[in-house]
Amino acid sequence: MRGRVVHDEHAGCSFLPYGSKPDEVIWSISRELLNRLLLDRVSEQPGIELQFQSRCLDVEPRRRCLQLQVRSDAPREEPFELLLGADGAGSAVRAALARRGRVCAHVDTLAHDYKELTIGVEAARALSGESLHIWPRGGFMLIALPNADGSFTATLFLPRSGNPGFDRLGDAAAVRAFFRQYFPDIAAAVPDHAQQFALHPQGRLGTLHCAGWQVDGCVGLLGDAAHAIVPFHGQGLNAGFEDCVLLDRLLASEPAAVALPRFEHERRPDAEAIATMALENYQEMREGVRDPRFGQRQALAADLERHFPGRFIPRYSMVMFHPEIPYRQALERGARQRVLLDALLEQVGGQLDSPASLSLARALLDEQAPKAADA
Repeated sequence: MRGRVVHDEHAGCSFLPYGSKPDEVIWSISRELLNRLLLDRVSEQPGIELQFQSRCLDVEPRRRCLQLQVRSDAPREEPFELLLGADGAGSAVRAALARRGRVCAHVDTLAHDYKELTIGVEAARALSGESLHIWPRGGFMLIALPNADGSFTATLFLPRSGNPGFDRLGDAAAVRAFFRQYFPDIAAAVPDHAQQFALHPQGRLGTLHCAGWQVDGCVGLLGDAAHAIVPFHGQGLNAGFEDCVLLDRLLASEPAAVALPRFEHERRPDAEAIATMALENYQEMREGVRDPRFGQRQALAADLERHFPGRFIPRYSMVMFHPEIPYRQALERGARQRVLLDALLEQVGGQLDSPASLSLARALLDEQAPKAADA
């Protein structure tokens, strides 16, 4: 996808590119397909045994023992030297450690839930297939992502309670009235939206905070099992892959008893930073993009990147297109960028079209340089 198409309340549209370079696009892949590819690759590796339909019932770090149940068989114990819990936001490994008081985890649940709807291929022809579509409505929003078959998956993010809220949409008439009021184009394009709404589950969102990603140097948590986040920056899976790269490097050079604590120490600041930015991006998507200054700020950031390559990279680009920049640096630098952009908007109206405006931009960048180079 090359950018976001924003649909306002008056049937108008505007396009906001993701980046300023032709190759700064976002690629998506079917989660099912990715799982198949990864499983196929894993199965080719010597020394790896895949076992399906298995449940983790308990973990005893002191005994280095894992209790498993395969299908409906009687539970059995499996000894281990190193156990890595990469079993997602609902991690059974983490839950077992928490029951034993070895880790402490809680979820900050978002006050907003979500439901998915399908926009069929014919109706989807009116939508650009190379963009994320957003219908921002301030306190809530609808988005639509293209699928490989030409359809779109639309997701409504809405408060659980309030006006409007999911608790007010208890019957088909209320759902139709809601869509006619706030998303009339979708109501017309998806005639069965009320039926889909009734059939599809209402999902919850939250940020996982886990104190302690490892126990006794022999059990570790990574990916969503350690730091699940809301999906609004599209970085949950990428963050998990980054975990794997770092942990693999550490385990290759030192014993697990040293590597696991170092992994948590080095990785936690980045996990916390992307959790913060994911929540901020939800605010931006449902409300920020409606502010005319948002587009001005984005255009100005692109101008700064063109005029001062290597010195200015927009925060969104740092997160999405620059894996060499850690999340924590993107968050810190983004805060300084916001100050710089607001100063330029106030003093030059957001236009870098004169020697004076470029000179001011250079001076403001120089002021930030001693704190941390924006490269």
